[in-house]
Amino acid sequence: MNFDKAVESIIQEAMQRGDFDNLPGRGKPIDLTAYFDTPEDVRAAYALLKNAGMAPREVELLREIAELKKVESALLEEKKRAEIRRQIGLKQVEFSLIMERNHRRGR
Repeated sequence: MNFDKAVESIIQEAMQRGDFDNLPGRGKPIDLTAYFDTPEDVRAAYALLKNAGMAPREVELLREIAELKKVESALLEEKKRAEIRRQIGLKQVEFSLIMERNHRRGR
C-alpha cells in the first residue's frame, strides 16, 4: 500500500468514527485573505513560531477577533453587542496597522 492510500484509509476511518464532526467552523468557508496577504517568508516564520508554541501579535489579534465575533453572535442585548463590535473594530484597526507596517518593511 502506498503512502497516499494509507493516509486516505486513516482519514476515511476517522470520518466514519466521527472524529471530524465537531470541528470549529465546520461547514463554513475558510477565510484565508489575511494568510495570503502575508508574504511567503513571513508565513514560514509564523509557522516556526506556531510550532514552538509562540505566536506574533497579528495571529493573536485574528484569534481574538474571531472569538469576539462568536461572542457577539450569541448576545441578545444590543448594548453589549455594540460594545463587542467596538472592541472588534479596535482590534481590526490594530491588525491593519501591523499588516501595513509589515508591508512597508517588505515583510
